[in-house]
Amino acid sequence: MDFNVKRLAADAGTLFSRAVQFTEEKFGQAEKTELDAHLENLLTRAECTKQWTEKILKQTEVLLQPNPNVRIEEFFYEKLDKKAPTRMNNHELLGQSMIDSGHESGPGTAYGNALIKCGETEKQIGGAEREFIQSSAINFLTPFRNFLEGDFKTILKERKLLQNKRLDLDAAKTKLKKAKMADARALAEQDLKMTQSEFDRQAEITRLLLEGISSTHAHHLRCLNDFVEAQMTYYAQCYQYMVDLQKQLGNFPSAFSSNNNQSTASVSVPILPLSAPLPSTTGNASSGFTELQNFSGSRKARVLYDYDAAGSNELSLLADEVIMVSSVPGMDSDWLMGERGTQKGKVPITYLELLN
Repeated sequence: MDFNVKRLAADAGTLFSRAVQFTEEKFGQAEKTELDAHLENLLTRAECTKQWTEKILKQTEVLLQPNPNVRIEEFFYEKLDKKAPTRMNNHELLGQSMIDSGHESGPGTAYGNALIKCGETEKQIGGAEREFIQSSAINFLTPFRNFLEGDFKTILKERKLLQNKRLDLDAAKTKLKKAKMADARALAEQDLKMTQSEFDRQAEITRLLLEGISSTHAHHLRCLNDFVEAQMTYYAQCYQYMVDLQKQLGNFPSAFSSNNNQSTASVSVPILPLSAPLPSTTGNASSGFTELQNFSGSRKARVLYDYDAAGSNELSLLADEVIMVSSVPGMDSDWLMGERGTQKGKVPITYLELLN
């Protein structure tokens, strides 16, 4: 019990002497031991590394998750050591909306099918984004965060301890200057020698830790390479997905609609690709269709473009195939009845070329 009391008293005396030394230094009433230039440079470099690591970490988090509310939620889940609920990202939400709209519009129509294709691609991009974020979090954010919460906190702890040892050393120097009696001077010299030894030892420990910043930079460089590689993979995947989608959409007709001021019934309108030449409205082709529509009988016709049936009463077409076409009384003038083997359905005349 007496030993603990004496120890507490000694600690209190040490804290008091540090406080006095610190205050007198601030008012210019006491000398201060300066750290060597190399150690000062190491401390400055460590502080700069910490500041820039914090900025890069923060901006990367904003890049990977722009929504601040979601970032806060993920932060709390991480602190609670719980897995955050999985939610669809913006690309996936857009993709799902397109797919639902495509099914509602009719997957058999050109527009509906195109919406579904676009939606599927958006969801693929969303999946690639999810993989990119996960890879970046593991290989880039986590090492940066570990440095700030681990290595740099250790440096701060040892730097604070070095500051305390420096105050003890300067307090011992002041005590020696003020000592008049031989016994007091001998005791002060012994105290100075001990505090100098402790300061030198702590300075060496701090120096070794600070020199480890070079290893941190090397590690962060590898993490940066991983981050760049993850970005490259992500953007390459997105590019390839869009190239594939563009090729698929190139096979779709260009969408246009016709509204003949009919409010009670919808009319299915044949659709042509954007790059396709408009069919001639004069000449043999036009007269051939007119003749076919005015008289009974059937003719062979070559399909000019792919066509997706918009309903069960229509016939899907493939470019360059040959089908039989005929006219049905009462049918819209833009359509003929097409036959392919046992399959039968309406086909748009703008997709056809009558054969002799």
